[in-house]
Amino acid sequence: MNITPRAQMLGVLKPLDPSHFTGAAGARDLLPLPRPALPTSAAVVRFDPGVRNHWHSHEGGQLLYVIEGDGWVQARGVAAQQIRVGDAVETGPREEHWHGAGRRGPMAHIAVNAGETRWLEASPAPGE
Repeated sequence: MNITPRAQMLGVLKPLDPSHFTGAAGARDLLPLPRPALPTSAAVVRFDPGVRNHWHSHEGGQLLYVIEGDGWVQARGVAAQQIRVGDAVETGPREEHWHGAGRRGPMAHIAVNAGETRWLEASPAPGE
C-alpha cells in the first residue's frame, strides 16, 4: 500500500507531450494497470462516522482519493494509517486491505478499482 499525502500529490510530475497542450502540463501515475488492462470501475463512496468495509482485495489494485473528512486504511500485516482530504492511496494487485471513516465524522473517497473485488472477513476497529 502506498499513501501519497496531498502535499506531495503535485510535487513530482512527468512532463506531458507539449504538442498536445497550449503550455506546460505534467502528470503523475496513480494506479498503473497491467496490460492487457482489467475491467475498471470508478465510484464515489461515503462512509458514515465509524463505518469501515471488510478486508478485501482487488485483482488489479485500487486507487482511493479522499474528498471529504478523514479515515483509516490498513494493509494486511501493517498498522492502520490515517488518511485525510487530498490523500491518495494505492493498493497493489490482490493486496488485502480495508478502509473507512474515523469516529468523529463521515469520510468519502473516489475509488478506482481494477478487476474483480474479493471480499473477506470483517475488519478491526482502528485506534484513534
